[in-house]
Amino acid sequence: MRDLNFEIEKGEFCVIVGPSGAGKTTMMKLLLREEAASSGSLVVSGYNLSKIKNRDIPYYRRELGVVFQDFQLLIDRCVEDNLRFVLKATGWKDKMEIDNRIQEVLDLVGMGTKGYKFPYELSGGEQQRIAIARAILNSPKLILADEPTGNLDSHSGVEVMKILHELHEEGRTVILITHDNDIANEAQRVIRIQDGQIVSDIMNR
Repeated sequence: MRDLNFEIEKGEFCVIVGPSGAGKTTMMKLLLREEAASSGSLVVSGYNLSKIKNRDIPYYRRELGVVFQDFQLLIDRCVEDNLRFVLKATGWKDKMEIDNRIQEVLDLVGMGTKGYKFPYELSGGEQQRIAIARAILNSPKLILADEPTGNLDSHSGVEVMKILHELHEEGRTVILITHDNDIANEAQRVIRIQDGQIVSDIMNR
């Protein structure tokens, strides 16, 4: 990645699109602070990721809701226990509050009756819905979605995109990384990258 210069405002739905090898994976790693930029400045949600201390990175990541292409669910736990694990890891202690929040997010993504299921009992689209539910457990204002439809059939992909748009309409900022031009064509804003550089930055509205 080189010579990047852009801002994504609060409340935007921005798609970053590009072919394989364009730099999308590197972009995601920079945004998650899995990699540090070698020069310049990268500021997300008030955190300067170019200067952030290692001990503060977990706190920064709690500000984000992250959706991965390969779901990254714990296969040895049911859906509810997957979500319960995240809540406990981020400081929730009250059992009733935890149970209520789990049911709330499952209802939001249309999976309210599937809490007892294990990931291997669910379709790819259903697993991605659970992954979105996990991402919004702590009510993040920013959602990062890395190829969220990449492993799904077209119908499931449409359903997942519908949920992400609904979350955006509730006021969340969404940054979605993809190679799918159909998704880009429906986005509010599209940043196209190629060979590690921005080749266009267009508002579609």
